[in-house]
Amino acid sequence: MKRSQRNAKNRRARHVRCPVEVGTEYTVDITETTPNGAGLCRIKGFLVLVNAPKIGNCITVRITKTEPMSAEAEIVQ
Repeated sequence: MKRSQRNAKNRRARHVRCPVEVGTEYTVDITETTPNGAGLCRIKGFLVLVNAPKIGNCITVRITKTEPMSAEAEIVQ
């Protein structure tokens, strides 16, 4: 019997280890934006959402929240 892709995807997500920790600061480049206006960057291949205004900005961020597939961060001033 074939497994559905949805079940396979959910199983993979449980084993992903988050390479970032809450409270840690990183220097990142914003590579994309979401339709909501949030900036996207990657830390060690892990997706991080930042409230950044422009693509291409090199900023320092602090991780505020982590989830199995992504994290949220705020800009450090």
